[in-house]
Amino acid sequence: MRVLVTGANGFLGKNLIVRLKELGVATEVYTRNNSIEELPVLIGKVDYIFHLAGENRPLDNKHFDVVNKDLTLSICKVVKSLEKKIPIIFASSSQAVLKNAYGKSKLDAEIILEELHRISGCPIYIYRFPGIFGKWCKPNYNSVVATFCFNISHNLPIKVNDSSFEITLVYVDDVVEELVSIIEHNKSSRSKLTVLPEYKITLGELSEQINFFHNSRNSLISERVGGGLIRKLYSTYVSYFSPEQFSYSIPAYSDERGIFAEFMKTKDSGQFSFFTAGPGITRGGHYHHSKTEKFLVLHGDARFRFKQIITNENFELKTSGNDLKVVETVPGWSHDITNIGKKDMIVMLWANEIFDPNNPDTIAYQL
Repeated sequence: MRVLVTGANGFLGKNLIVRLKELGVATEVYTRNNSIEELPVLIGKVDYIFHLAGENRPLDNKHFDVVNKDLTLSICKVVKSLEKKIPIIFASSSQAVLKNAYGKSKLDAEIILEELHRISGCPIYIYRFPGIFGKWCKPNYNSVVATFCFNISHNLPIKVNDSSFEITLVYVDDVVEELVSIIEHNKSSRSKLTVLPEYKITLGELSEQINFFHNSRNSLISERVGGGLIRKLYSTYVSYFSPEQFSYSIPAYSDERGIFAEFMKTKDSGQFSFFTAGPGITRGGHYHHSKTEKFLVLHGDARFRFKQIITNENFELKTSGNDLKVVETVPGWSHDITNIGKKDMIVMLWANEIFDPNNPDTIAYQL
């Protein structure tokens, strides 16, 4: 299978071409560097056309028609002349229903495609996209998500004229998977298509969320980035990092026992940290009422001791970096950990809550 992608150097085009390559689909591309005269040869090679080229910020409004309307007309003329029913997937806009120059040019392109379908039976798929966001979208152009992500990640100012203004968004990976599904499943021709899920968010909420991402390197508190809109916004945000931003430092606290450092905190699922201990060093010697922890020895040899503070029952176990065993602390049991090896011990620690110095729930109790 071979497909043609117009607007191949654009935000959506780049993401689509990468996905098509992963699927082993050969591509021909049409960009601003190509001429209309090249269309017959390009279209004659392919089985599908992804018509993604579009103009949305021209210096002169007449360029809306040149790219959005006239290029569509040229593609349809070539397809008709070849007498091939080549499916055309068109990236229209939700603004096609609005009375502005951009929306009108997209609506005109839709009408041209629908006429081709009517007279030739050529399958068409018209998607009216709202704002698309994701990696590789050009900032400070026509995407508020890209602009906020880039500017905030680079400590540049953003402008919010109306924080209550609500926008509708779709994620580029969801768009790409929907487009690819047409050629994978040979879907029936349709117009006025949408991509799900759609997300709605106000400009105030968007700027606040991205600022949370930015501040997390200092607070160490991660947003809930495992699913939904927040996951996709976070992936978009970090995609605007320059290479020198790929790493950051965290505070470490050292004493005669070794180093302790908090790595990451969550709003409702605790925090991660690690510590070191030299040979013979013991850490801990306390109990908790509600706090629970998980220890994992990554390097070295450890002995854990436990004592039930009411019954005085004792328990002891040993583990090491060669025996990846998670050790849990239990409320009401005092506990400590000793490095019983000859090298430094490194231990990963998860606690089910962020440490609160005003309510540490950590009571000294020697075993």
